[in-house]
Amino acid sequence: MTEHPEVGTRVQRTSTTLADGRELIYFDDSEPYLSGAARREVVDERPLDGRPTAGTMRLDALTGDWVSIADHRQNRTFMPPAGECPLCPTGGGTMPSEIPAHEYDVVVFENRFPSFATESTATGSSDDPLLGNAPALGRCEVVCFTSDHGASFSSLSPARARTVVDVWADRTLELSALDAVEDVFIFENRGEEIGVTLHHPHGQIYAYPFVPARTAALLRQATEHHRKTGRLLGADLLAAELEAGSRVVIKGAHWTAYVPYAARWPLEVHLVPKRDVPDLVALDDDERDELAEVYLDLLHRLDRYYEGPDGAPIDLPYIAGWHQAPVRQGREVSRLHLQVMSILRAPGRLKYLAGSESGVGAWVNDVSPEAVAARLREVG
Repeated sequence: MTEHPEVGTRVQRTSTTLADGRELIYFDDSEPYLSGAARREVVDERPLDGRPTAGTMRLDALTGDWVSIADHRQNRTFMPPAGECPLCPTGGGTMPSEIPAHEYDVVVFENRFPSFATESTATGSSDDPLLGNAPALGRCEVVCFTSDHGASFSSLSPARARTVVDVWADRTLELSALDAVEDVFIFENRGEEIGVTLHHPHGQIYAYPFVPARTAALLRQATEHHRKTGRLLGADLLAAELEAGSRVVIKGAHWTAYVPYAARWPLEVHLVPKRDVPDLVALDDDERDELAEVYLDLLHRLDRYYEGPDGAPIDLPYIAGWHQAPVRQGREVSRLHLQVMSILRAPGRLKYLAGSESGVGAWVNDVSPEAVAARLREVG
């Protein structure tokens, strides 16, 4: 078995290459691959074009934010029928998929339609400092949680969820080592309301060549708090939420889930470690074990939060994103946390980011954070 620092001996890690040169990695936690009794020697035989290259980033002089111009993504796969799903194992549908094997446990591969890539053919520059641009170097990956097209993250076993945690840490470690990468963001979009274009249970990883705006804002606040107090902002927030108690949803030995005091979204929960750690790589085995259990518990509660007209639970559309310390700055003041948020403010009713939120970033939440926490405790 090939042992890797972030997956150890509980997962078999096998890296291979797709027909266009993109990397694909199998993470197997079941036999026959776990023990090394079998080897994956599957070849992608699709007639693909060359490896995707990076587009261009343009600097918004009004805000200082980078915007990736990725017009090649207009042609990405959109709502294919189940038999043509590019994330299912090859052989299970009517055409070859992105995954050439006939079975898998967890798979990671470079996105075929990336917003950021490791190679660039971008040309052109501007002498005007107000029209700054740069190649969109970085990497975008897809994480398939299971080969079961009809599953969801919340339906995974604790053992499989634990494998995914190890995969997240593995990818954070490797992507952080790339010269161009400044920040690694791991996230899952679930539900058509969120904008999902593939129903197969999967997440994504963006390795940015800059520190994104929200991460930069978190870092500014954390830095200022540490300057004033000598303490970590994330740790003090956790202590304040535990003392208040009214917004705490789950309290474990290593993890706490709470609805933040100033929640922006109709449903928003933060999942934070008890120990001060900058990223997923720093989690020990006990913390990873409990994370798998607590995260599944939280997702089950979220799926029971709303009920349809027949009284049946409504699968919640959500975005779940891991906020980790940037790769090269502010690591000493940053603290890992997961943010889960939903735009569903009531059954069949979405919160639209209209004038106030989209126009000037001034958020208005129609739901009390304390009421959300009480409901999530109730359905636990």
